[in-house]
Amino acid sequence: MTKTDLSDNPAIVFDRQALRRNRNRAANNFAAHDFLVREVAERLYDKYRDINRTFNHILDLGCHDGALAERLKDKFIINQDLSGKFLATCKGHRVQADEELLPYKPSSLDLVLSNLSLHWVNDLPGCLAQIKQALKPDGLFLGAVLGGETLTELRQCLMEAEVNIRGGASLRISPFVDVRNAGSLLQRAGFALPVVDTDRITVTYENAFKLMQELRGMGEGNILTKRARSLTSPRVMMECARIYHDKFTDHRGRITVTFDIIYMMGWSPHKSQQQPLKPGQGKVSLSDVFGGK
Repeated sequence: MTKTDLSDNPAIVFDRQALRRNRNRAANNFAAHDFLVREVAERLYDKYRDINRTFNHILDLGCHDGALAERLKDKFIINQDLSGKFLATCKGHRVQADEELLPYKPSSLDLVLSNLSLHWVNDLPGCLAQIKQALKPDGLFLGAVLGGETLTELRQCLMEAEVNIRGGASLRISPFVDVRNAGSLLQRAGFALPVVDTDRITVTYENAFKLMQELRGMGEGNILTKRARSLTSPRVMMECARIYHDKFTDHRGRITVTFDIIYMMGWSPHKSQQQPLKPGQGKVSLSDVFGGK
């Protein structure tokens, strides 16, 4: 499919080839910019340890440099990433493949983990459905994605800067999953017992240019198919940095940056799982709750 075809197809929001290039470039010096991936990996691992279950065949989907797999050293882990250069830094079993087309047999995995990768998937419900199909009955999906208010400060400042300089704004930051929709996405994909919760991580940088350098180092550059293909003008960047400093600085004069993390958990259906009662089977009398006859 040509670049023109990509930009004309409303179902293709993200340019996955651009994502591969960004991640390959980021792999060279990722250790200098991996704070968010490692922090969320630790939080995902804590959630994993809270589950009283043994998982034998585990997939780390969109693994980056293997930060999550490092915490599961005694397990059989498949590291999968779009980037061959990221995979070269991982230990153990490695599969270079796209999250949008999983290569695993049905009912072949016990657990699928994903740490800050699925926000770049064009068809997230379809990807979740593939994950559910790859899981054995009573298998688990546990993932983290960037949520709705991520980079809200940068979004506002870029838009205002472009309006001030150019008289209009272009698409620069991708849409993110809304926490209100995450649970319904899991249900739509066929998961049982879905659970969704959120964290907000706020960090600071010296200025907007340091933030943008960090995002590039994380492999999180703009991959929208309708993005502007030319470089952003220095005037727009300077105006963005000025607005950011004026609106979003802390008491030390450093800019603040928001990352919303949405955690999604769902089980592949199995008859042993807790089932809701059918209508009319409730055992609690309303008179016991509200009083009266």
